[in-house]
Amino acid sequence: MAADLPSEALKRRAYEAAAAVCDPEIPVLSIADLGVLRDVGVAADGAVEVTITPTYSGCPAMNMIALEIDVALAKAGIERARIRTVLSPAWTTDWMTDEGKAKLRAYGIAPPQGRASSRRGALFGVDQVPCPHCGSGDTEKLAEFGSTACKALWRCRSCREPFDYFKCI
Repeated sequence: MAADLPSEALKRRAYEAAAAVCDPEIPVLSIADLGVLRDVGVAADGAVEVTITPTYSGCPAMNMIALEIDVALAKAGIERARIRTVLSPAWTTDWMTDEGKAKLRAYGIAPPQGRASSRRGALFGVDQVPCPHCGSGDTEKLAEFGSTACKALWRCRSCREPFDYFKCI
């Protein structure tokens, strides 16, 4: 039983379980890849506390993510858990892992270009996004919003394929 584990072992087990939860909108990404999983700890009362931050405050996937974390923790034998959603500091694409960005590209979504901490990407967008299908730089933005609010719709002029670009936020 997980309650019998030392605090560090319990924390490690809880982190591994939570980190394996996939984003419901982009199932090739785990919430750890995405940077949504912020912290896992053990409270003074022995309950596991998982802290998550949404990609934006109105993200409709957060309820599902919290439910999936609860299920993952239960499957790992962790019965006492609390999921906390925090909005501050606000999530940024800078928190995405390099592995997560590579998974996006392989899935056909162009990963964010640059760093959001520079604010240029967040305020002005990008002029050039390489096509995740063929790698061409000859692309054009079709719409500021793609399949979700955090993505823009682009098209490659070389292979003619449309694709989402995960905005630098």
